[in-house]
Amino acid sequence: MVKKFSVQTAMELILEETKGFAGAAEEDVTENEEQICENSGSESEFEEEGDRRVKISQQKQLKLCQMNTSSLKILVLLTGFCLALVFSYRSWIPANPDIREAGSSLKPWLAPVAPGPCQCPAGSVQLKEKFPKDQLDQVFERRKQEYEKHKNRSSSAMSRVLLARPNSPLQYPIQGVSVPPLKRRTIPGLALYAGEQSYYKVTVSVSRGIISVTDIPEVTVSGNGTANLTVESSSMLALNTVLATVSYQSTVYHVHTADLASFSFENHEAMFPIVIRQPQLPVLFDMGTDISSQVTITVKTFLRYNKLKVLLSSIRSFYPTVTVVIADDSLEPEKITGDNIQQYIMPPAQGWFAGRNLAISQVTTKYFLWVDDDFVFSSETKIEKMVEIMEAVPQLDVLGGSVDGNRFPFVLDYEEGDEMEGGCLSARLNKVLQPLPGYPQCSLVSGVVNFFLARTDSAQKVRFDPVLKRVAHPEFFMDGLGSLMVASCPGLKIKHQSRSQTDPNYGKYRHPNRDGDMLFKYHLYYFKHNLKCIMRW
Repeated sequence: MVKKFSVQTAMELILEETKGFAGAAEEDVTENEEQICENSGSESEFEEEGDRRVKISQQKQLKLCQMNTSSLKILVLLTGFCLALVFSYRSWIPANPDIREAGSSLKPWLAPVAPGPCQCPAGSVQLKEKFPKDQLDQVFERRKQEYEKHKNRSSSAMSRVLLARPNSPLQYPIQGVSVPPLKRRTIPGLALYAGEQSYYKVTVSVSRGIISVTDIPEVTVSGNGTANLTVESSSMLALNTVLATVSYQSTVYHVHTADLASFSFENHEAMFPIVIRQPQLPVLFDMGTDISSQVTITVKTFLRYNKLKVLLSSIRSFYPTVTVVIADDSLEPEKITGDNIQQYIMPPAQGWFAGRNLAISQVTTKYFLWVDDDFVFSSETKIEKMVEIMEAVPQLDVLGGSVDGNRFPFVLDYEEGDEMEGGCLSARLNKVLQPLPGYPQCSLVSGVVNFFLARTDSAQKVRFDPVLKRVAHPEFFMDGLGSLMVASCPGLKIKHQSRSQTDPNYGKYRHPNRDGDMLFKYHLYYFKHNLKCIMRW
């Protein structure tokens, strides 16, 4: 059993340690007090002198003397109290091996803390209620199996909680150790700083690789080139010289995973991560010298050629050389001609996100500007300003503007929740997270309106899910939550054309069955994102 070191036991130890010391100090103080106070004179002597003012002065001196000696007594007792506390603490800890034994049994790492069930905000849609009862169990089981595969792909040793022990004599790197798979790299910073003793022994262990060192005289090494290395020496200096040569080589090929290294001495153990990562080739874009080599304008069109032509005319009024990529899934395609225009004909009515994917797949510039086919450029549509902000803040992936003065920024709040039940997602329209550093008029958000500049490679990694054919937009930002940095700026403007209808078939395809379309999305959210509930604006 571990002894409880309460306030009461602490006082007992302190009083035991201070009893003799405080008593002797009190005797010395009492003798000094009597001697000092006797020298200050008596009341009869003051009366014989007949000097009333001298008498008052001497009385004040006497009181001051008594106060000073009392303060001295308190100071001595407090000093003894502090010294006794230190001595009792230092003597008590080694005298209780249960404490050391209990402490050494604690692991220097903890399993990842699993999130508990999330609370659905009021007004949320409970997604499992959208399934027929005879189908829910099968869908739930398939989702469970798929989520387990997702965890296997996305989790690693880096998700463990590592604990740094107090008063450890071990020095080790806490982050920054990265090794290419199957390659050898030195582990910097390993060292021992222990008190003087006759012999020192440390061990280093890993699970997904091997540890190697360089031998020198005065040091005994065992397990060199294995997963468990032991280094022993009577000289701590020589031992640290060998530790400075420790290298790690992974024995498991993986493009991005991690190993946990254990470093121990006597009852002390530390753990630190070693990242195993295949270095990626950088993907760089030649920005050229003008806007046409930096940005491609992308648009998806369906049965609205009159709107599309107005858009193209406005683009050419301000940006005559910028390439425009058109994804067209109209029922009866119409050829669009013009300089720097690329029209890609799709099978009829393939859908909104399928067309977006096709359009950005043909972009060769660093950025693409997404516009709808019923937008219109004006003198306030400044693509150069959008590029300027994106280049100044290279962490950004998407920068949204405003359409007829409306930015429609939104924030996604997501809680992972219980693995079995699923997570909780809520979307808050016209909300922002923080100002964009360097551009206080702009805001960091989760999603923006359909007028935005995006990094081509970032958007291609997230992609637009082609299963969404009709009304879809926030789903792209849902898929990109946690990977896309998104901002919105009010000064980046474009206009909307009049909403007059063109082809009578357009409305039929755009809104074939609103209730059925939402039901399909609820089913998608439940399975694809492992959600139990969602609240949308």
